[in-house]
Amino acid sequence: TTRRSTTSRAKKADSAKAVEDIEVKPMALITNKHHTFSDMEQRLVAIRDEMGSKLPLKVVVDISNRIQGTDYAEDEETQRELIKVADRMFRSHKMASHESAGVMAAHSIGEPGTQMNMRTFHNAGVANVLTTQGLPRLIEIVDARRVPSTPSMVIPLRGLAAEDEEVAKLVSYEIETTILKNVADITVNATNMTVVITPDARTMDRLKITMDDIVERLNKVKMFRGLVQKGDFEIVINSDVPSYKKLQTLYENAKVTRIKGIDGIKRAVLSKQRMKILKAEGSDGVEGGTRVDGEGWVIITEGSNLKEVLKVEGVDVEYAQTNSVLEIADVLGIEAARNSIIKEALATMKGAGMDVDIRHIMLVADLMTNDGSVKAIGRHGISGKKASVLARAAFEITAPHLLHAAMNGEVDHLEGVAENIIVGQPVTLGTGAVKLIYTPKNQGNEE
Repeated sequence: TTRRSTTSRAKKADSAKAVEDIEVKPMALITNKHHTFSDMEQRLVAIRDEMGSKLPLKVVVDISNRIQGTDYAEDEETQRELIKVADRMFRSHKMASHESAGVMAAHSIGEPGTQMNMRTFHNAGVANVLTTQGLPRLIEIVDARRVPSTPSMVIPLRGLAAEDEEVAKLVSYEIETTILKNVADITVNATNMTVVITPDARTMDRLKITMDDIVERLNKVKMFRGLVQKGDFEIVINSDVPSYKKLQTLYENAKVTRIKGIDGIKRAVLSKQRMKILKAEGSDGVEGGTRVDGEGWVIITEGSNLKEVLKVEGVDVEYAQTNSVLEIADVLGIEAARNSIIKEALATMKGAGMDVDIRHIMLVADLMTNDGSVKAIGRHGISGKKASVLARAAFEITAPHLLHAAMNGEVDHLEGVAENIIVGQPVTLGTGAVKLIYTPKNQGNEE
């Protein structure tokens, strides 16, 4: 017991030391590496702050981009007027106090959703790579599904890989899963109780796979460990048990053993698209590390594994995308997941021809991610965890919620919308959010 407690204290001390070694930078020193503010933008921000405006920084940057290169770029009086007008418009677009923002968002997304197609697939930039669209995709997003029905990634390449097709192909070979039966002929020798693997030299050369790579991958599989023998032109797996059933099991598992690529990526297809290419060091006429507009190679995949894809040499890690929201949350964090929910939902609605204000979708995304994790909208997520007993009971499952609340002695304070409607009281929205008391004066005879 003493030895265990000593070891435990030592581990805690090491952990504390590791925490102390972490360098924490003040927020003021953390800069946005994707955007450097120009002189014009800094001037407009200063005008905004001087006026005491709450105008978002994004709007100020957009104004700067619009007036760049025009006569307004040097006219400070006009710039002040632009900021003033933009601030007035921004304030006028704010929602009124006690407005029912949630109901409006639900209506604005739900009503167009009833008109969306039930079975819709979309070519993800290239032929034969289909992604789910329409209502099923919208349901996937708000239900926070761990794995989408058609997981897919869009992976822009950088440097030489973005410009040279042969280099781009080599990167795609590192990403696409290659199993043994794709690169070799596999047979069973029942007489010798062995599985014989004869690699295809041409395919192996194209995919840059060697015999040693195959042997190494097979030896990493517990079932084959110690049973693999490498010959000059073939690889033999010996059965350690003289059983035809075991031999067949070895054969079936050998066929699907992953030799190269990333787990979960079934296919990787190259497509040339217009994008901002991250140039490599030594590029002609361009400093390395800068981005230029042009056509570059992009890999579009069936399947998703963002964490491993970001480790592949030649991938533009700043622009790699996946349609799996929860995967983004795991790898890049909750803010990235929120942005992904907005982007995916908006793209799905627009793809179906529905024009929805982005602020409604932003409200849903904020609600799904406000506690640091991605939660579903339904009864297994937000709707099933409301503080109000009546609100929980009103959504899909009634009796279990009421029974559980009665057993635990829960009290409903009727502070929300649904519970007040259930009991027939005015809801706490709009005029119902304000309580007015009128005390009439005594109008009796003064005599």
